[in-house]
Amino acid sequence: MHDDHTARMHETSRENEAVLNLVLEYSRNRLTARDLPLDKSVSSADLRRLAPPAVTEDGIGAARAMAVFEHVLAPACITTDHPRYLSFIPSAPSKAAAAFDIVVSASALYGGSWLEGAGAVHAENEVLRWLADEFGLPAGSGGVFVQGGTLGNLSALVAAREDARSRGTASGRWAVVCSAEAHSSIASAARVMDVDVVAVAPGEDGVLRGEAVRAALDEHGDRVFAVVATAGSTNFGIVDDIAGIAEVTTGRGTWLHVDGAYGLAGRLSTRRRDVFAGLEHADSVIVDPHKWLFAPFDACALIYRDPERGRRAHTQHAEYLDTLTETKDWSPSDFAAHLTRRPRGLPTWFSLATYGVRAYRAAIDAAIDLAEEVGRVITARPELALVRDPQLSVVVFERVGWSKADYDAWSARLLDDQLAFVTPSSHRGRPNARFAIVNPRTTIEDLTAILDTMR
Repeated sequence: MHDDHTARMHETSRENEAVLNLVLEYSRNRLTARDLPLDKSVSSADLRRLAPPAVTEDGIGAARAMAVFEHVLAPACITTDHPRYLSFIPSAPSKAAAAFDIVVSASALYGGSWLEGAGAVHAENEVLRWLADEFGLPAGSGGVFVQGGTLGNLSALVAAREDARSRGTASGRWAVVCSAEAHSSIASAARVMDVDVVAVAPGEDGVLRGEAVRAALDEHGDRVFAVVATAGSTNFGIVDDIAGIAEVTTGRGTWLHVDGAYGLAGRLSTRRRDVFAGLEHADSVIVDPHKWLFAPFDACALIYRDPERGRRAHTQHAEYLDTLTETKDWSPSDFAAHLTRRPRGLPTWFSLATYGVRAYRAAIDAAIDLAEEVGRVITARPELALVRDPQLSVVVFERVGWSKADYDAWSARLLDDQLAFVTPSSHRGRPNARFAIVNPRTTIEDLTAILDTMR
C-alpha cells in the first residue's frame, strides 16, 4: 500500500512539473516576443467549433488545454499591449511588471492584512507613499491598491459620504458634484450608493472650473457630500481646474476626490506638472497603474489624505476578524469596498525598483511628445481636423465629411488588416476618431500609417 501511494505521489509530481514547464515556456515566449500579433475577437459560434468543451469530468490534460489557449482562445483576444492598440485606454506593462505578476501568483501571497502579508503590504505602501509625494499629499497619506478605477472611485465616495454623515444630516438626498464629462464610473458609483449626480457643464475647452462648482454647491447645499475633479478625462485627456475647485471645496469643508485613473500619471511628467496644480488639497485620489504606469491588469491606487476616514468607512467587523480589527496594523482590506485581495501593487513596486522613477518620467514625457507630434501631422492634412489640442496623450480628430458609418467601416478594416485597433468615438453628437497613446513602443510611423488609410 505504501509503495502504491509513493508511486502515485511521484506520478503526480511529474505531472505537476510538466504543467509548470508548459506554463513557464508559454509565459517566457510571450514576454520575450518582439512582434506580437494584434489579433481580434471571433464569433461565439466559431469558438464553440474551434474549442470544444475542456471542463469535463476527466479534463483534457495540460498539454491539450495549453494548445487550445495558445492557438484558439488567445488569438480571439485583442492584444492590449500592442503598440497600435490605441482605443479606450490601452495597457502597456513593463516586462519587469508582467514577469513579476507571475511571481505574485506563484508565491501564494494574501494582501488583505498586515498579519498575513506584512512584506507585500510594506512594498505596496512604498509605492503608495511615493505616489502621495508626487501628488503633493501630506505625510500620513495612504491607501490601498484595488481592482480598478470604478472600485477606487466607489470606495472613495463611500468614505466621503460616511465622513459627511458623521458631521451632520443632509437636507435631502445625498449628492455628488462632477463634470458632465466625468468618467462613467462616477454615475455607476452613485447608482450603487443610491445618491444623486449633479453633472456640471465644463467650459468649451472641457475643463470644469471652480466658479461652476461654486454655483452647484450654492444650489444644492449640504446634501453635496463630495466634488469629483477629473485629472485626465478618458475621452480627451483633459484635466479639470483642480486648484480652482479645491479653493471652493476647502472653503466649504466639502470632500474633494480626484479621479485620475488615466491621466494622473501625467503628474510625473517633467513638462505637465503645472496642469495638476491644487492636487495637494485633495481628500482622496485614484490612479490606475495598469493604464499609464506600465503595470499589468488589474491595479488602481486609491490614496486618502487621512486614511482613518477610509478605515472608518470600510473596516468589516466579525468575530473571526477580531484578530485583525483589534490591532492598529495597516490592513489593506480596511480601506476599500473589499476584503479578500491579492497584493496587486507588487508588480508596480518591482518595476519601479527595477527601472527607476526617471525611466517612468521619460516614458510619460515621450507619450505627451508623440501626442503633440501627431497633432501637428493631423493639422497639416486638409482632410483631417483636430477636435481639441491634446493636453496629455489622447488625440481626438475628425475625417472631414465622414459619417459614423464611415468611421465604423474604417475601424473594422484596420482590425481586419491587423494594422491597428482604433475604435470610433464621438463628441456632442459628432463622430470622430481617437488615439490613446500610453505605450512607449508606439511610434509616429505607426500613427501616420493609420492616418494614411483615411485619405
